[in-house]
Amino acid sequence: MKFQQIRNATAIIEYAGRRFLVDPMLSEKGSFPGFPGTANCEMSNPLVDLPVPIHELSHVDAVILTHTHADHWDEAAKAALPKDLLIFVQNEQDQEEVRSAGFTNVRVVSPETEFEGIRLIKTPGQHGSDAIMEKLGDLLGTVCGVIFKHPSEKTLYLAGDTVWDHHVEGALKVYNPDVVILNSGDAQVVDLGSIIMGKQDVLRVHEAVPNAKLIATHMEAVNHATLSRKELREFAVENGFNESIAIPEDGETVVI
Repeated sequence: MKFQQIRNATAIIEYAGRRFLVDPMLSEKGSFPGFPGTANCEMSNPLVDLPVPIHELSHVDAVILTHTHADHWDEAAKAALPKDLLIFVQNEQDQEEVRSAGFTNVRVVSPETEFEGIRLIKTPGQHGSDAIMEKLGDLLGTVCGVIFKHPSEKTLYLAGDTVWDHHVEGALKVYNPDVVILNSGDAQVVDLGSIIMGKQDVLRVHEAVPNAKLIATHMEAVNHATLSRKELREFAVENGFNESIAIPEDGETVVI
C-alpha cells in the first residue's frame, strides 16, 4: 500500500494493485477566492502549487470523491480528467452533479461495492460539530469516508472531511483499520469552530486504534486550514504517538 500526498485532500492511493485518485483539487495556485466566513478568507486558493503535473494524475484506475466541495472537486479537475474515468461518489445527488459535468462512469459507493477484488464501504462523517451543522448544515452538506478491504492488504480507512464524532468512533470499532487517513488541517469557520479534524481529534483517533498507522492530509493548502504540519508533528511528539503518524509533505509518498 502506498499513499502519495498531492495537495490538500488530493492524494493517490495504491491499494491491491490499483491506483485511486482521491478528491482532486487541481487548480493553479491562487485561482479562486477564499471561502467566505472562514479563517483567512482574504487569501486565494489553493495556497500552493501542485507538486506534480496534472496529466500524471489521470493515470489512475478510479477516482474517489468523498464530497463535491470546491477544495475536493474543482473546475480544473472536471476539465482535466478523462470523461470516461470511473468515479466513485457518496450518493445519488453527487452522482448527478458529476454526471452533469460530462462524466459517464459514476458509481455510488455502498456497503456492497466491489472493484477489482477490492471492497469499498461507505462510512458516514460530519463536517463540523452538532452546533455548526445546526447553523451551516445546508452549506456544509453530507460527507463520507471509505473503508478499503482486500485479502492481501491491510484495512484502510479514509475518513474524509469530518471531525471526531460517533461516526468516526463507530467506524474504528467496527472495522479496526490498520491505516487511517485523516483530514487534519483544522479548517475553521469564524466564531463557530472546526469543520475538519484538529490535533485533539487526531489524538482521539490514535487512542481508539493505537496500533494503526495514521496519515495526516488536508493541510497547508487552503485558506481556512489552520493546523500546520510542524504543529501537528510537535503535538504528536509531546503526546507520544509520533511513531504512529505520517505527516507527508506535498508530493511525498508514504509506503505502508
